[in-house]
Amino acid sequence: MAGAVLRSALRRSLDQVRHVSPVRVPRAGERVGRVYNDMEREFGMLAPPVALHSPAPEALAASWMMLRETLVAAGSAGRALKEAVATAVSAANSCPYCVEVHSMALRRLPEPAGSEPVAEWAGSGGARPAPFPAAQAPELVGVAVTFHHLNRMVNIFLPDSPFPTAAPPAVRSGASALLGRFLGTATGRHQVPGSSLELLPGAALPADFGWAAGTPSVAGAFARAAAAAESAGARTVPEPVRGLVRAELARWDGRPKGLSRGWVDSAVAGLPPAERAAGRLALLSALASYQVDESVVADFRHERPDDRALIELTFWAAFSAAREMGARLAAAGNS
Repeated sequence: MAGAVLRSALRRSLDQVRHVSPVRVPRAGERVGRVYNDMEREFGMLAPPVALHSPAPEALAASWMMLRETLVAAGSAGRALKEAVATAVSAANSCPYCVEVHSMALRRLPEPAGSEPVAEWAGSGGARPAPFPAAQAPELVGVAVTFHHLNRMVNIFLPDSPFPTAAPPAVRSGASALLGRFLGTATGRHQVPGSSLELLPGAALPADFGWAAGTPSVAGAFARAAAAAESAGARTVPEPVRGLVRAELARWDGRPKGLSRGWVDSAVAGLPPAERAAGRLALLSALASYQVDESVVADFRHERPDDRALIELTFWAAFSAAREMGARLAAAGNS
């Protein structure tokens, strides 16, 4: 009974999503409904960080596939070590929502050996060598890439906590404990790798995802997600904007951009006026998602008012940053 009540409450937590209207469960089409059902069964909840992608079903499928095949599916690294990576990356990206959720899950699991150096590696963005066997790289780099993507989307579309900030401390504490138990139950289930891959068409694994090649389920997930991201970018993000984001990512030192948005205004000055709003939103989504506010979204919506376009642009930009971070983390592992 408590699980059913919490599941219903978690479905209502989609009301927290900002800027877009996520697809509701009764209205979900075939692909969205399949993802929602799988997520509730295998992850333990209809997670808003994934469900917020639902106005763009391919982005939703890709985001769930990455999460499912790295964090959720059974593998050699173990769920606790993967939760440690998720928490460390989320902390490095200043994503308090994800830190809160995955810290709760981590507290329900036995502390794995070597978790501290693995967490330090994950949070370093590639500044530390990988302290784990090469066979675990597809899972652990994969979790890091997944959360570099999800953290950026959460910073844009969700509040700082999965719980209402106005709730009394006792209510928040009780809800946190119940959610922790619910997530803890889900983490103990054995999920067979690869079952989500049918959600999107097969695709070739890009060269910069070579770190995933040793685990077919992880490689398949990221190959499909990369193809979905490139298709979304081609539909929604003007080519000059895509080129600008790629150039900025290539020269980025991995450190936070700070609170000023002056760097964005300088970067988009060379774009045609009609593309500057898209350029501003894409750059912020990739490099400083915490700086995206209502005015940045409104400027983009002036040109592209539909929810799908907003999700596709931010999905492409966040994924582009995540794949760059994955390449850096993998390079640290090979050094």
